[in-house]
Amino acid sequence: MEDDLLFQNERIDDLQLNGMKIIQNPDMFCFGTDAVLLADYASKAIRKNSTVIDLCSGNGIIPILLSQKSHAEKIIGIEIQKECADLAKRSVLLNKIEDKVEIICDDLKNSEQLFGKSKFDVVTCNPPYKEAGSGLINKSDPITIARHEILCNLEDIIRVSSNILKPYGKLCMIHRPERLADVLCLMRNYRIEPKRLRFIHPSINKVATMILIEGAYLGKPKLFLDPPLYMYTSPGVYSDEIHTIYNRKKSE
Repeated sequence: MEDDLLFQNERIDDLQLNGMKIIQNPDMFCFGTDAVLLADYASKAIRKNSTVIDLCSGNGIIPILLSQKSHAEKIIGIEIQKECADLAKRSVLLNKIEDKVEIICDDLKNSEQLFGKSKFDVVTCNPPYKEAGSGLINKSDPITIARHEILCNLEDIIRVSSNILKPYGKLCMIHRPERLADVLCLMRNYRIEPKRLRFIHPSINKVATMILIEGAYLGKPKLFLDPPLYMYTSPGVYSDEIHTIYNRKKSE
């Protein structure tokens, strides 16, 4: 079956989580640590029988991980790039999780028309981090589209989330610290109250390079700052929490 689902220049990577695997193409955007961290973070906000949607889903890594890390009843990934969505669909078939995970190729800005208003308990998103117009870019390159706000921007993501979340439903995102003010202001503009914030540092003496944030649609004001997450305890040595998130032993 694996050979039937694998195309030229593609590979199958073992996710080391309940036998889950993912199809990736090195010429396209392969998932990184940020997706793994977001999936683990969001899993704590997902209650049993929840409906979840992952915006900017790429190759489907977050829906695949959440299918194992949460008790969600249904997880939808929406991805505008046909090639990426196709990879994700084949990974869903590879893992035999079609009953739980569905990948849709469409523009996330059409989400309310596709699914209706107030339909989801949790929205997740690992968005493009870089604002449009920052440097010379190839606007048709899949990797560039994944990194730059070309086909959608931060406001699109938060506006759409406010439309499709149920009252008190959660939006879980990962982003860069330099965009934190934008994230917080836009959340409040669209009635998503920031509730949890966590800074991710390479090590204890390094500044944060990523942030994890959770907001609640129509939630009451009160923001909790979670303890920082440190990736490494020393050069080349992952922290215990990173080992736990990746579901591996410390010696691996």
